[in-house]
Amino acid sequence: MAFKYAIALTGGIATGKSTVASLLYLNGMRVIDADTISHDILDASHNWVRDEFGVKYIKHDKVDRAQLGNLIFSDSHAKKKLEDFLHPKIRAEIEKQSEKQDSFKFPYLIDIPLFFENKSYDIKDSVVIYAPRDIQLERFMKRNNYDKEESLKRINSQMPIDEKKKMATWVIDNSKNLKHLQKECEDFVEIIKEKYL
Repeated sequence: MAFKYAIALTGGIATGKSTVASLLYLNGMRVIDADTISHDILDASHNWVRDEFGVKYIKHDKVDRAQLGNLIFSDSHAKKKLEDFLHPKIRAEIEKQSEKQDSFKFPYLIDIPLFFENKSYDIKDSVVIYAPRDIQLERFMKRNNYDKEESLKRINSQMPIDEKKKMATWVIDNSKNLKHLQKECEDFVEIIKEKYL
């Protein structure tokens, strides 16, 4: 059975999940990244994307994720079609990797951006990467070069970060600088070691 030792790593758009996943990995935690899995599956399915949505969403035999993102954030029908196609494949791969990690009998992280929204993973413990909404918005606009309206559309498509914070087993605060975040990650790893070793 998958997910026995899994901890869901989640947060919101531009709260710093990828940075935290890297820092936790450097501190010895193993990480399964749902985003990487979904990107790989999406690229491997570029013919399906072309047939369903059109050739303009393909660039050099890969899916143009920015273009496709613009479509699915403005068209709920297209979003559902894509999710119905991708999610079972992503889940199957995550389960496969999770069963392998469970064999080590020590906690590992599964980076699942929509863990609370979709409630599709039977994982008891979760850690939320937290940054207040105004910082989230500022970081997203800077990172993606989107205007405020488009950025808010993306952020509002997810459950508010303060709601996720309330539901989390643990919280890693990413509202300050990198040094502070590194300390937060180190403290989290120590908590996990104390709990399970």
